[in-house]
Formats: sequence, structure tokens, C-alpha cells
Amino acid sequence: MKNSVIRLENLSMDYGGKEVLDNLSLEIGKNEFFTLLGPSGCGKTTTLRIIGGFENPTCGSVFFDGKNITDVPSNKRNLNTVFQRYALFPHLDVFDNIAFGLKIKKTDQKVIKEKVKSMLNLVGLAGYENRSIDQLSGGEQQRIAIARALVNEPEVLLLDEPLGALDLKLRKEMQIELKNIQQRLGITFIYVTHDQEEALTMSDRIMVMNKGYAQQIGTPIDIYNEPVNRFVADFIGESNIIDGIMIKDRLVSFAGVDFICVDGGFGENAPVDVVIRPEDIKLSPNESGMLSGMVESILFKGVHYEIIVAAAGFKWKVHSTLKENIGDKVYLAILPDDIHIMHKGGDN
Repeated sequence: MKNSVIRLENLSMDYGGKEVLDNLSLEIGKNEFFTLLGPSGCGKTTTLRIIGGFENPTCGSVFFDGKNITDVPSNKRNLNTVFQRYALFPHLDVFDNIAFGLKIKKTDQKVIKEKVKSMLNLVGLAGYENRSIDQLSGGEQQRIAIARALVNEPEVLLLDEPLGALDLKLRKEMQIELKNIQQRLGITFIYVTHDQEEALTMSDRIMVMNKGYAQQIGTPIDIYNEPVNRFVADFIGESNIIDGIMIKDRLVSFAGVDFICVDGGFGENAPVDVVIRPEDIKLSPNESGMLSGMVESILFKGVHYEIIVAAAGFKWKVHSTLKENIGDKVYLAILPDDIHIMHKGGDN
């Protein structure tokens, strides 16, 4: 990758005989908001800790601006970390928490004052210098932790599920704020989360991980619309995943019906997985749909209804703004562009 700031080459990590990373290679660009996404135990936090210098890989290398830093201690790397537990010093006020790293470096007092003031303005907490940590809300503490990490002007900021302790409303607000901060500063953010919506909202690119492997790397749109395997399709958003047969290019059979699609290159009469997002299925009371079924359940989700329709031996999840009634006969319409074909298997 041109202008990469972080490069991982063939990283593996073994904890007591259990391999948590297996031959992982990755490049992260300058000024990129890059997210490591996956379920608990997939290796995302281990990857972040190796980048930060808190763990040494069993094998493989870490490069920073083209230089091998695999054996460089964490305090010698031009990056900082914000953890889920903010690790603020309760005996210090806001000013001294933010200024801590600068004081360790024996920075001039006037410069410290200017930088702390600038950071407080950046995170929207101007005037909070003299407040004690226990006077702050969870969201304010999170902002102070970010300010403390950024005041040293790192080239890369590592964030390990920093919004995990916040309530839903504040979490969503901080997602927007973090992205704005990253764009204003123009530095690289490497972000760890298990929250798919968070990753899709904030990231320039995402690496979806499972069992120590990178399953897919791409933009949020690519990851959502073009998942490479069943794991990614199932983990990112919600999906109907059905067994199918690719009859030929742009023609697939599933649920007992032949559908026109837009995919090709799978060969003829090849077993495939078919992915259809719930929001891409249209319900109709007439026979305009290609599949008929019966409504089994309805759940109101605020902006839409989540409807389960039994059709052709499969329970279809459908998102619709129109309410149906349990027991209604409905028809399912699926457009060619909304049918995504994947190779069978392929998950690590």
C-alpha cells in the first residue's frame, strides 16, 4: 500500500499452546480510520497490543513508517493507546491528567498549558482544567482519556473498545465525535470493536477477524454489500443465507426457484451460499413475488418491522415499514441486484 504507516508481516501469536493469531499480514495507511472487528477471542485486541508494543509476537514483524519496530518498547513508539478502562489518575485534576505525558518529557510549562488548552477545546471540554476526575461523567472521562493520548501528538492512536462503558445514546454521539476528531487531526486511528454498527459508521476500512484470521478487509460498503464468506455475511448486519446452485453466470437456483442475479465466475451447477439482506426483500399481497409464504412473527423495531416469513422450507427474515399480520399469506420479491453469491465454505 502506498503511504502505509503500519505494516504487519506474517504475525502469529501463541498463548500457552493456543494460537490466537495465525500468519496475519496487514497494511494501514496514513490518516486512515482502520477498525479491527470481530467476536470475543478472534485476535483483534492481541493484534492491537502487538502494534502498541505491549505484546511480542511469537513470530512475524511490525513496521512503522517502513522501519521494523517489532522489538522496540511501547514507550519508544510514536503512538498512544486509549483503553476501555480509561486509566485516568483519580488523585490528579483534568489538567494534570492530560499534561502527565508532557511533564514526563519535561516539556516547558508554557507549552504544556497551551497544549492542554488546545486538547480540551478539541474534545469539547474547554474550562474543565481544574475539575477532579470523580466530577466527570463517563463520556467526559472518555474525552479526557482521548485528550491525554493526543496531547503528545502521536502519529497513530490505538483505541481498544473505548466506548464500551457508555450508554447507547452517548456511544452514538461519541462515534461521530471520534470520527470528527480523527479527520480534524489527520492522524491514523486503529480501532478495536465487536460492534458491527460502530465499525460501519466510523471506519474508512475494516478488517473482519475470526479465530486469529483476517476474513475480509475492505470499506464498510464493500464488507456489507459483498461479504466473501458465510461468517462475514452473518456477522456484519443481518442476513438470510440459503443453500443454492449456481446454474450458470447470472442465474442461480435456491428455494426451488431459478433467480436472475448479477454474479458470475462460479462455474456451472456449482453449490454456493446465497445471501439476501432482510431490507432487500419486498413483501406483496399479490403474486408479483416469486416465493409465497406465511407470516409467522412480527417484531416492531422502531424504524421498521422485523417479520419472519415461512416460505419454501426456510424462515425468511424481512425488514419492512409496512405491518403484516401473523398468518397472512404474502409473496416475496427479490431483485437481481439484491442477490449476493458466495463460494461454499471458505471460513477460517
